[in-house]
Amino acid sequence: MPTLDRQDSVFVLDLGAGENRFHPDWLASVDEALDEVEKADGPRALVTSATGKFYSNGLDLDWLLAHADRHRDYVVSVHALFARLLALPVPTVAALQGHTFAAGAMLSLAHDVRVMRADRGFWCLPEADINIPFTPGMSALIQSRLTPQVAHEAMTTARRYGGHDALAAAVVDHAADENAVRDMAVELAAAQAGRAGETLGTIKSRMYAPVLALLRDTANPLG
Repeated sequence: MPTLDRQDSVFVLDLGAGENRFHPDWLASVDEALDEVEKADGPRALVTSATGKFYSNGLDLDWLLAHADRHRDYVVSVHALFARLLALPVPTVAALQGHTFAAGAMLSLAHDVRVMRADRGFWCLPEADINIPFTPGMSALIQSRLTPQVAHEAMTTARRYGGHDALAAAVVDHAADENAVRDMAVELAAAQAGRAGETLGTIKSRMYAPVLALLRDTANPLG
């Protein structure tokens, strides 16, 4: 399960040591951590990372298959996480130390900055291969953070981007050696921590207003 630590002005949220799929309990734990970050006083920033082979493999499809009657509510909760991170009134950096797939990749796009391991691991939106269409909110999030050409390729071909390719396509902002990913993310976050607060939250909310409206549409989240 996710754990939250603090290094001076930077909160570090470790998403876990497994595949870090979005089980409802996992989502609740992340939400509680974001509560703590958001309620803290003074300069602060957030880094999310994980331990091991995966940053996140996204939706918990096994849970979803076993709870088909809760599909809509589950998608609403996933959308809510994306929206909350996208508009969070603190600087956010995703430290992608491992595979970042599907909704996990979308989660990374909801951060302000992404740092990815250069030599191993992939960033990928596999939905075209696994026959799961993007929701309107997911599509809007992806297209708001990637160039039209890259969004088209990533969404329609399920391309797996390694660290250097992801950097070249501006899917991520930095590529680093394995042992430097989290340290670089913390350094980048610390440099922005003084900007945390209501003004930053307002800027993000207005910048991504159309995306947030779709992600917060609880009446028709599936389109």
